Order: sequence, then structure tokens, then C-alpha cells
Amino acid sequence: MLFEKNKFDFVINLAAQAGVRYSIDNPYAYINSNLIGFINILEACRNNPVQHLYYASSSSVYGKNKKVPFSEKDNVDNPVSLYAATKKANELLAAAYHNLYEISCTGLRFFTVYGPWGRPDMAYYSFTEDILKGKTIKVFNNGDLKRDFTYIDDIIESIYLLFQKDKTKSTLVNRVLNIGNNKPENLLDFISILEKKLGIEAKKQYLPMQQGDVYETYADIDELIKITGYIPKVKLKSGLSHFIKWYRDYYSQNK
Repeated sequence: MLFEKNKFDFVINLAAQAGVRYSIDNPYAYINSNLIGFINILEACRNNPVQHLYYASSSSVYGKNKKVPFSEKDNVDNPVSLYAATKKANELLAAAYHNLYEISCTGLRFFTVYGPWGRPDMAYYSFTEDILKGKTIKVFNNGDLKRDFTYIDDIIESIYLLFQKDKTKSTLVNRVLNIGNNKPENLLDFISILEKKLGIEAKKQYLPMQQGDVYETYADIDELIKITGYIPKVKLKSGLSHFIKWYRDYYSQNK
């Protein structure tokens, strides 16, 4: 077994079935990956003791909470999607294994991660593809949505800084931390930036709010800053420029 052979001190588990909308039509994919898959990781950590387990949670656990920015201290007992429910379940399972087997666990609540090699179903990716192909993009809630877009490089840096702090400590912890940009952007402003970067005006179909979606995501990152000194660096305009350059290069080479 991988854990037995390598004797890991730290485990960073970011694998999961992600996405709110897909979970509505394909619930078993989320149960198999996010629950059964995650319990396998926890069992491996129990049977081959590790110093610390980091795992992917999500801003989706906050559901339709009205108070913003979202804080780790907020109640998250009312998920509005199966995906969110599985991520909350991950946090509860990690807490149980922490209490039973003294495993240090940190759940990372990611906020709208974007950038190269991202998920094709996410808005920034699918919008780019559809705009370039002249297809109509679907704009839900008539564009009145806000998202705390967080560039992938900032996500990586935050995890690295957290790991560097934790590897020198032996204190047992069980915690969840927000990792976001701490700056929600309006969906229509996001589309406008994308149009300018691509040099093409998008064809838009305005639709009502989609089932399972939320109006706004907004990360309170004070706790992460206190622990690591993390400050997000990449602004949305720069992040989308990086992504579009990657997208054009990647698909020009893989036609």
C-alpha cells in the first residue's frame, strides 16, 4: 500500500468530485468520491499515522448564509446542494478521526478557484470556450451574482505557507480555513473583463437563478492571514489574462 511503503508525515488530499450543478444530476459520483474516497484517506492516515492531513473543503458549505464575509465561525448546517453536503460531511468525518485517533486535520474551504488546467465546467473556462466559438453563454440570475474568484497560484502559495508553519509544530489541531481572494466580483463585471481580454462581445442568454446556486461568496481570510501571513496577490484582470494565454496556447497545440 502507498501509505505503508512511503511512511508519509503529511498528506494533502485535494481530490474530489467538485461542482454544485453536476451534483444535482449525478449524486452517486459525489457519494463515491467525496464520502467513500475520503473515508479511505482517513483510514489510511489512521493505520499509517501521519503528522497532519490537509483536505479540500469548499465555500459551498456556507450555502445561503446572509452574513458576509463568510467566517469559519459561521453556522454551515443548511447546505443547498449535495456537493456542499458532502464537503460538510468531510469536515465532520475529519473531526471524528481527529478526536478518535489524534490526527491533526485542516479543511481548506476554497473560494471559486480559477486558472490554467482548471475545470472545463466552471464559468470562466466554459465562457471563454463559448465566446471564442461564437456560442451563447448562459448568465444566471440575470447576471446578479458575486463570486470571490481566487487564482490558482494564490491557492498554492497559501497551502505552502500553511504547511511551512505546521511542519515545525507538534500541537494537535482540527480546524477549517477559508482560502479566498477576499474580494467578491460581480458576474457581469467578470464577463466584461473576459470580453475585453478576448476582444469579442459575448452572446448572452439571461436566465433565473439555477437550483443549488447561491447569490454571493465572500471569504473572511483573517484566520489564514494570522497563521501564515497570506495575502492574495493576483487580481481578476491579471488572472484572466494568464488563463486566456494558457487556453490559446494549449488548444493551439492540441487541435
